[in-house]
Amino acid sequence: MTFIRNVALFCAVITLIQCSGLRKNDKKNREPIVKITTSMGDMYIELSDSAPKHKANFIKLVKEGFYDSLLFHRVINGFMIQGGDPDSKNADPNKMLGNGGPGYTIPAEFNTSLFHRKGALAAARLGDAQNPKKASSGSQFYLAQGKVYTVAQLKQIERSKQSTQPGWNMDSLPGFKFTEQQIATYTTIGGIPFLDAAYTVFGQVIKGLEVIDNIAAVKVNRALGNRPVEDAMMEMEVLYLSVKEKEKLLSNEEEK
Repeated sequence: MTFIRNVALFCAVITLIQCSGLRKNDKKNREPIVKITTSMGDMYIELSDSAPKHKANFIKLVKEGFYDSLLFHRVINGFMIQGGDPDSKNADPNKMLGNGGPGYTIPAEFNTSLFHRKGALAAARLGDAQNPKKASSGSQFYLAQGKVYTVAQLKQIERSKQSTQPGWNMDSLPGFKFTEQQIATYTTIGGIPFLDAAYTVFGQVIKGLEVIDNIAAVKVNRALGNRPVEDAMMEMEVLYLSVKEKEKLLSNEEEK
């Protein structure tokens, strides 16, 4: 009997180990999608492997519940919506926000394939005067709204970025030039081209772009740094989706 019990116990342990391995492998084959829930709708964000430090940090904070109940504390219609300040949780309605963070920064990760098209997820940061290496805030982010530009306007932005930019608090970029993909996107979908190569983009809204417009349209208090008069709160979670589950999400099919 003792022998039989030992064999049964051994089999049970092996089964648990195998199941654990399957779960780990299953997660490796799934893509992390961040869901941001707001009172104005939900947004789903795909994170880029081309900004690995930002991606890993964002997933870590989301899993820890860091962003839950924080506010979109800075909203500028036609530009972007910004959040991620831990001081915004349960903040007094008359408090100026935007200076909080987790106590660390992340090195800049620029890539021409990642740019400020509408729906881009990018890291907020201090300006170049205080932050010449363009290091990102450890938690504050923004979602690009922007507008559609003409080719002539983009050429003007190129010239401006190639020279000094005291009004933008950004250093000059002598060799800056938009790629063909960027020009095609900015002249059709729109975005914030003048922030390219200055702020790290590390993700893209793949569903729920209209939520950015909804939040951007709220009434704000300019005296409080464009803080919404009525709190725009967020909740976040990481969804690990298979290719088919992602396709289903994007096709607006309901879960059975």
